[in-house]
Amino acid sequence: MSAFRARHAASMAAALVLAVTAPATVSAAPNASAGLREVMFVGNNWEGTADVIKSTGDFAKVGRINVIPDKDARMAEINADPIKWIAFMTIRNSVGEGHDQFVDDMYSTPDGRSMVVSRPSFADVVSIDLASGDINWRFPVSGFRADHMAVSPDGTRVAVSASTSNTVHVLDINTGKQAGSFATGDKPHENIFTSDGKQIWNMAIGDVNTATDAPWLDWTKGDRKITVVDATTFKQVKVIDMRERLDAIGLTDYSDAVRPAAFSPDESKLYFQVSFFNGFFEYDIATDRITRTKTLPKNPATSTDRTTWVNDSRHHGISMKPDGTKLCVAGTMDDYATVVDRATLQEGPIVTVSKPYWATVSGDGKSCVVSESGADQVTAIDFATGRKTVSVAVGDHPQRVRLAHVPANWTGPATD
Repeated sequence: MSAFRARHAASMAAALVLAVTAPATVSAAPNASAGLREVMFVGNNWEGTADVIKSTGDFAKVGRINVIPDKDARMAEINADPIKWIAFMTIRNSVGEGHDQFVDDMYSTPDGRSMVVSRPSFADVVSIDLASGDINWRFPVSGFRADHMAVSPDGTRVAVSASTSNTVHVLDINTGKQAGSFATGDKPHENIFTSDGKQIWNMAIGDVNTATDAPWLDWTKGDRKITVVDATTFKQVKVIDMRERLDAIGLTDYSDAVRPAAFSPDESKLYFQVSFFNGFFEYDIATDRITRTKTLPKNPATSTDRTTWVNDSRHHGISMKPDGTKLCVAGTMDDYATVVDRATLQEGPIVTVSKPYWATVSGDGKSCVVSESGADQVTAIDFATGRKTVSVAVGDHPQRVRLAHVPANWTGPATD
């Protein structure tokens, strides 16, 4: 495993050298009209599809969208360009675990007519017409890979991390035109708009595909930090380095790579996960310090070899019940999810799930919905009881799950 990672890290390094020398979960339609229906988009990363399911109740499947209708054209471009081909193969053999990454994140447009998708292996963002399945617009990101996105509270703009260029692009969700961009730390990942739409928080996670996973080698992982920018001017407001905050509470051996995160309803606290840690932290924004640490149970069946933990993410996925009383946490490498009381940080029942990769909240706010990437299904967990209520089969390797809107009678375009 270590040698495998090292080889492909070297491949990406070679690609970058050649390139230099050669020519939260919110609904994307907050003011939806009566003609729209609230749903959930489930991105099947390895398959290149997105399942659309009900946002509450039995979470039954509504339809499916092919998010790579232009696959032949994209592959022709990649195969014709040695640099793009090296990057494409590096993604397949590192973060893709031997698979292509065709959908990372998705949102609907305010009118519910289109889905906007970031596609890591194709290094782009596209808008897909939900009626025809055709592409409305395409925005190639800088560098070689597109990652997590966030939509503004009014649904009009989408921010996407370009993970190999340390850049976040902010696009008009209807036209695909860039409104602006800003620089980040190494490997920008999660993006969150504040509820008033005035700021964007970006979390840079550093190099998660190297084999230098021992705590004493943490310094090799790159410049990891939270970059906060003004969402209008894209000027930097502040930078938060969790290394200093972790050191201040004696956790010098913990990674400072902030992974998924969730604000409290009043945005006074940030709850976040970091690489390698089976748990999460509470960060007080006003006092600029970590106020609580929650360590969650370890699965005794999980390997202690950190190089076997996919993309350094032992736990990856955290969401907040809308009233702020509960958190839902996805224990990715420990194969479980659990609901945690926010006041006491006491976890509820351990719900066995297979490689959960994300956690979001149902449309009615009563359930946590996790993607089981190891079982190709999504599972709903009741916030009140902490127990599983239903699982729904989806496509190959579901990851991101987002609330969205589609036309009321929509059942999906025809797909091949």
